[in-house]
Amino acid sequence: MAERKAVNKYYPSDFDPRKHGSINKYRGTHPLRERARKLHEGILIIRFEMPYNIWCDGCNNHIGMGVRYNAQKSKTGMYYSTPIYKFRMKCHLCDNHIEMQTDPKNLDYMILSGARRQERRWNPSENEQIVPEDKDTSKKLSSDAMFRLEHNVEHENKANTIAPVLEQLEQFQQRWKDDYAANQLLRNKFRVKLMSSYLEIKSMVKLIIFFHQLSFLFDFQTKKKETLEMENKNNAFLRKKNLLDSGIKLIAESEEDAKLASLMKLESIECK
Repeated sequence: MAERKAVNKYYPSDFDPRKHGSINKYRGTHPLRERARKLHEGILIIRFEMPYNIWCDGCNNHIGMGVRYNAQKSKTGMYYSTPIYKFRMKCHLCDNHIEMQTDPKNLDYMILSGARRQERRWNPSENEQIVPEDKDTSKKLSSDAMFRLEHNVEHENKANTIAPVLEQLEQFQQRWKDDYAANQLLRNKFRVKLMSSYLEIKSMVKLIIFFHQLSFLFDFQTKKKETLEMENKNNAFLRKKNLLDSGIKLIAESEEDAKLASLMKLESIECK
């Protein structure tokens, strides 16, 4: 970042690269700028990413894995030839400071103060998985013959116990070794389901059409019956008025005609 700021920037007229060496020395600044303000104390400001989920002891809030902080990095010791670094950072939700340290022995990070880890670690030994030997066990295997014999016997007993299960799994996988046959079986199963669903839909459509036709026939017969009753009623009225052979056709009665008829008042001319 400092080099990017210095390149192609202004150089004073009294700047001499043979005398000053670099623009940073001329200006009396460190190439890391603000990150190196505590470098004389052995502390470098870095961008630290939380390696796992933790709980803050100051505010009891959850801090997820991957949250980044500006942390103070300092060297605290050595594990053989690997340096051990300590990181100190401030919680973004409160004023509490969290201190963590690298653990090269276990390939992990250790919380020193200010927080507690959310335990979600997977233990392979509890799930019958292969666990690599630690260094103490490796030393005993190379130096102690009796321990090596007991260790080998234990592994042989475990292998003999698991052997029948592995044989069953291999036999089960042999049944599905032919990809074409497995695919054909699956497709036939899907075809049977598809055909059954098709037949169900077809029968349902036929049933709907039947009920629709039945309803249409019932409505037609009802309407025909009502029309015949209306014709008989009209013919009876015309017969009563001696107008059956006059060719007059009566129309259906409506509410509007009934209202108009009730408003009309007929009077004879002689009354006037």
